[in-house]
Amino acid sequence: MKKITTYLMTAALATTCYQANAQFVINNDSTFTTAQQMLLANELFESGEPFAEALGNNLDLLDPFVLNTPDSVAYTTGIENYEYSRYLLNTLNGRSSMGLHMMWSPAVMANAAMMPSSFDGSMTGGTPNGYKEDDMMMMMIGNFGMNANQAPPMNAWPQFSDFIQGSTYLPQTVAPDFATNYGSTRWDRSKMDKTLNLAAMGQSLQKQYFWAQDMLGAFHDGADAEVVPTGANSPDSIGKPTFDPANNIFYGGNNLDGFIGQVLTAVSINKTMNLINHLAYDGTTLGPIDPMTYDPAAGIKYFPTKIAVTESMVLAGLPPSASSQANYTVTDANSMLFDQLSYLAGTASYVNMMNPNDNSDAAHKAYHEVFDGYPFPADMATTGGAPGPYDLMKGTSKILFLNINAMHYNSTANTFVDQSSLNGSGVPVLGNTISAENAGYIIVTLTKFAQEFAGTPLQTMADNAITAQADFIIANFKDASGGYFNGFTIGTGGDATTKTLAANAAIVRGLYAAYSYTNNATYLTEANAAYNYMINNFYLPSENGFLTEMGNATATYTPWNLALFSGAMREASLVGGQTEAANIYTRVFKFVYNKMILTEAEATGESGSDSDGDGVTYIAGGTLPFVFAEQGQYTYSSVGVNEIDFGFNSFNVYPNPAQNQVSIDFNLEEVKDVRIDIYDNSGRLIQTEVATAGTQGLTLNLNNMNTGNYFVRATIDNELVAIEKLVVAK
Repeated sequence: MKKITTYLMTAALATTCYQANAQFVINNDSTFTTAQQMLLANELFESGEPFAEALGNNLDLLDPFVLNTPDSVAYTTGIENYEYSRYLLNTLNGRSSMGLHMMWSPAVMANAAMMPSSFDGSMTGGTPNGYKEDDMMMMMIGNFGMNANQAPPMNAWPQFSDFIQGSTYLPQTVAPDFATNYGSTRWDRSKMDKTLNLAAMGQSLQKQYFWAQDMLGAFHDGADAEVVPTGANSPDSIGKPTFDPANNIFYGGNNLDGFIGQVLTAVSINKTMNLINHLAYDGTTLGPIDPMTYDPAAGIKYFPTKIAVTESMVLAGLPPSASSQANYTVTDANSMLFDQLSYLAGTASYVNMMNPNDNSDAAHKAYHEVFDGYPFPADMATTGGAPGPYDLMKGTSKILFLNINAMHYNSTANTFVDQSSLNGSGVPVLGNTISAENAGYIIVTLTKFAQEFAGTPLQTMADNAITAQADFIIANFKDASGGYFNGFTIGTGGDATTKTLAANAAIVRGLYAAYSYTNNATYLTEANAAYNYMINNFYLPSENGFLTEMGNATATYTPWNLALFSGAMREASLVGGQTEAANIYTRVFKFVYNKMILTEAEATGESGSDSDGDGVTYIAGGTLPFVFAEQGQYTYSSVGVNEIDFGFNSFNVYPNPAQNQVSIDFNLEEVKDVRIDIYDNSGRLIQTEVATAGTQGLTLNLNNMNTGNYFVRATIDNELVAIEKLVVAK
């Protein structure tokens, strides 16, 4: 067997080729940072079943108990991504108790207040306790269960506003009945940071939307078989929006989906109601904000980054309450761009779901039955009365967008900035730094917003901002090598610190979003170049892993950089046409993501211990929940001699440095074509050649290539199998 030396890593076609002397180490499995974990949940959702279907996979062929069937990519996307995403949401919103309980949410309290005194105890055993909110909560959950033909789980903790951080160590062992009784998966509330943060609540809101629209986009019958909405069939009574069990049609694609989808929608509505009723800040005082009349020119009210919550016990057996304005205290008054865009992504998404005028597909026909007055109120234009959930989400989207422009957009530099605040006169004071992550994701968010406000002046503002931010990235974030800075400071320049995977992945994600929305080919060209730069400089083919910091062999993985990587690789595949991206993502997922998730259950093929052999333990019997570790670490052998013992087991690029021509030799046991691509240092494709089946090498002419650094990549059947740096010296 031949041995070769490369500047990066040569490749293997198997997922098991790891360095024997290295170990993946979890450094922190006790901390749950809500915004990061839920951003990961959102990117995993989009990289789950939707990605699997877009790649041409038949989801009916997937079985969680048959690992990597029909193939590894289909299983990883359609099963693991999708279910890990579900795990995270259900853990936070139903099991953890890491937030304010729905019993004290705005809608539940308002409805309870309208009930007669005799309602007290009517839903909770018949004994009054001085509170009607618990009865209203039980009635609401009972109605959701009836609407979906699903019995609610025991000991759930539905929460309408999420705390910023908590400890994942459970104070008890998870019981075998964890799927129907959430009591043993409850977290320790004494170890939570009871602070409300807009990014935490917003990323959770976006996740609630993803699952609600997925779950409520169809109907089902009494046998739990799906019923396709046609606009003529409905779970409702004829002529009025009340549930009729005689129709044998229930909300949601199946029993469980219908129930959970309604709960998530109720949570999202109440979270947003609480936001605009209590958490708007004018620089001095927290209070309400009216979406119908709000104009930042008349005085800005925004949502600060940290608001501490003081809960109080009201009665033994009832959850603590934080239902008055006095329960909230601003502890950090800064406005953070990631906070604002996170919540805007969620509200804009719900605008699409709740839109009463959208009849574009069967899913929206189903949503019309959900938001026609029962189980949720109809829109104001339909009723002629009070605003409904659609008006709430649209109005809150408008507030957030106007504040983002007023407090985060530097119109001179034509870029958004990370942070701002108000001075003593209530005038915004903008910072001068923009991170790569915010630069990319503000584009992603604004494309969603613009589509829901099409034909309005707000769309024009958003369109201009999308173009300006994308142009700013290309003109200012890219350095001479073609890589992207971690951040940019107006008046100073790019951040000179070592480039990170997170920053480059976020730029890739943002530029693909800009292209998808504008159809400007420049953005596609730049996005593909950024993607290839990321692959050339961070991917290690022989170990199926990624560096997280350029040149640093010790990679530190977090939910944050895993989320950004997932989004970049998916969009590179679907938008950029990068044929190897799905395979690369799958291999990295097997090696990194599967080591970062702390527990699994039946939905991903686990039935006890580590029955599916993927290194992830079963949740029952342990004291850790369905979440990702806060931090994991792995040290790669990023340079040196590597012996490859698979079908493609040798790759030589010589001479190196080269002048006018270069020879590329390889040893391939199977008879397959090998595509050889040469990229410049910035990730632009310079030359492609195909070595036909049976060929063991080829010679390339370099006369048209300038002096500089290049990367040579070998690909077989859309598998990137080798990367080597080439120096051209003339």
